[in-house]
Amino acid sequence: MKFNTALLHQSIGSEQNGATLPPIYQVSAFSHDSPERLEKVFNNQAPGFAYSRISNPTVASFENRIAALEHGIGAVACSSGMAAVTLSLLNILQSGDEIIAGSGLFGGTIDLFSDLKAFGVTTKFVKHISTESLEPLISKKTKAVFAELIGNPALDVVDIESVAETTHRYGIPLIIDSTTATPYLINPALHGADIIVHSSSKYINGGGNAVSGVIVETGRFNWDFDRYQTLSAYRRFGKFAYLAKLRNGIFRNMGSCLSPMNAFMNSVGLETLGLRMERLCENAKALAEFLSGFEGVSVNYPTLSANPYSDLTEKYFSGRGGAILTMRVGSKERAFRLLNRLKLPLIATNIGDIRTLVIHPASTIYAHSDEQAQRATGVYEDTIRVSVGIEDIEDLKEDFQNALTDIDHD
Repeated sequence: MKFNTALLHQSIGSEQNGATLPPIYQVSAFSHDSPERLEKVFNNQAPGFAYSRISNPTVASFENRIAALEHGIGAVACSSGMAAVTLSLLNILQSGDEIIAGSGLFGGTIDLFSDLKAFGVTTKFVKHISTESLEPLISKKTKAVFAELIGNPALDVVDIESVAETTHRYGIPLIIDSTTATPYLINPALHGADIIVHSSSKYINGGGNAVSGVIVETGRFNWDFDRYQTLSAYRRFGKFAYLAKLRNGIFRNMGSCLSPMNAFMNSVGLETLGLRMERLCENAKALAEFLSGFEGVSVNYPTLSANPYSDLTEKYFSGRGGAILTMRVGSKERAFRLLNRLKLPLIATNIGDIRTLVIHPASTIYAHSDEQAQRATGVYEDTIRVSVGIEDIEDLKEDFQNALTDIDHD
């Protein structure tokens, strides 16, 4: 099946009585006919559900859909995108381990890596994840390479096949945050990613109405259980070892479960992902090209001819650059004046909504980063991030044109 057909018709389970969507199992616990049966369910010796912190039919249905969409062997849905990032790493790390990560990451992820220092896990940052930048930093302590496939808000694009070949040569898994790329643009599993993370609050949900995250295990990485000792107790599960430990260990014990209602909202949003992304990418490209014609405005968008990642955008995303652009307008004051004059975009910290959202990253999501760290992520005092929506593009162009004209006449 093609993309949009699969979204609607792939077998996902949990539908009952002819329901076209899985029902919302808004319950804490599930009863069973006997203690013997509950014992088996609780110890994974029989199918079923015991407690919604561990698993829930509505959540399981959403997990199954994402796993199938991303060509994975399984998925675990979490309470937020940051919970998914955190658990994807802690599932295999212990004190003394190191991560290599790109510096152009979402601000919350950078803050997380700082928090992990207290637990003995350190991170080596590189300006851009590539074979050339990785190899000098890899050591016996390196246990994971983490990258955003399309950086937010740097919008740098990772050459995923080249990087995966390098990490695998050293026996290290590649963890890819594919939130901004989405399964519509690419399936990272087919290009070498081992673990895929989404903040499903964003494009997967699409309506800005449910916070969530999801971790997908591709089943393609050959785990060295002597090196990854935290997985050694699960070696009997073979290629499912990472997923088995995640489900039965740190995810279950830290309680970062997704609510059934939010899982349902994600399932509803997921079904229009292809249609939305098609429009979002078209609008973002058109707006980026339009804004590039204004004097005093510098636009960053992956498909622009002068962009250093335009070739990788063509290679991996068929020339579609996603739904985010950034623009620099000369100063923080000028950026604020522009934001205050825009009529259609909402000033909000989210991305992936059907509405256009704008934000000044330096004073908000990167407020905890110093100037050097901000610049490494592509954030300057005059940067505005635009998460483009599905509005009619002529209305967006007119709104930005009027706002830019107004601030130029101040």
